[in-house]
Amino acid sequence: MTGSAKSRSEISWLKGRRRTMFDIDFNDSGQVVVSGRLDAAQAPRARQFFDAINGGCAVDMSGLDYISSAGLGVLLSTHKRLMAGKSGLELVNVNPHIRDIFRYSGFDRLFVIRPA
Repeated sequence: MTGSAKSRSEISWLKGRRRTMFDIDFNDSGQVVVSGRLDAAQAPRARQFFDAINGGCAVDMSGLDYISSAGLGVLLSTHKRLMAGKSGLELVNVNPHIRDIFRYSGFDRLFVIRPA
């Protein structure tokens, strides 16, 4: 197998993934659902979405593949704004890779992170 060839498991995983760069919306339960890559290019869109939220909410991160420092900044500024009103963001369904980023940056001490 060459270096550029993909294994069957990689192909199956890729077929199951959404083909969007970044998406943010509410699900039927009222949770914010983020998916794709929350990077510097997508941070303004995420900030605009979160700026419209006035109370605490859960953020389902099960579909989030990547988060940059700009994405972390959006979550942090939203959380701080909501904490001033005695609420905040609660992160749910955080995959191990994203959870590691939160742990390495110390953000795991700032947010409530619930398992699936």
